[in-house]
Amino acid sequence: MTTEPTRRPESHGGGLDEAAYLRIDASPEFRRLKSAFRRFVFPLTAAFLLWYLLYVVLSAYARDFMAKKVWGDVNVALVFGLLQFVSTFLIAVAYERYSRRTLEPLAAGVPTDATTGATSSDPAGETRPAAGEEVAE
Repeated sequence: MTTEPTRRPESHGGGLDEAAYLRIDASPEFRRLKSAFRRFVFPLTAAFLLWYLLYVVLSAYARDFMAKKVWGDVNVALVFGLLQFVSTFLIAVAYERYSRRTLEPLAAGVPTDATTGATSSDPAGETRPAAGEEVAE
């Protein structure tokens, strides 16, 4: 009986293998992209979770405050609940703008060809499809 090293099956789904991903991950452009993403997402996620927990804690322990009428039958709890939806929408809009203005330009400089380090923009400024994308003619 022979024992050969176990080989991972090759991916035929068009994705990167581990070595190619590690080469892209090591690029300074990709690191800048990940850092910019984290600088936006982590603080906003923490802020939203704190805002949500405030709503939950007030609903559980400050029932008198949350039951105060604001206008007609609308109370503070209902206003806070609706503001959860508003804040979610505003975060989505803010992320879209941040992504368009900051993340997408950074992503354009990330190497998409893991073997050569080429980016999705060629020197002439024309955008090429990323590795694995089909070209529409």
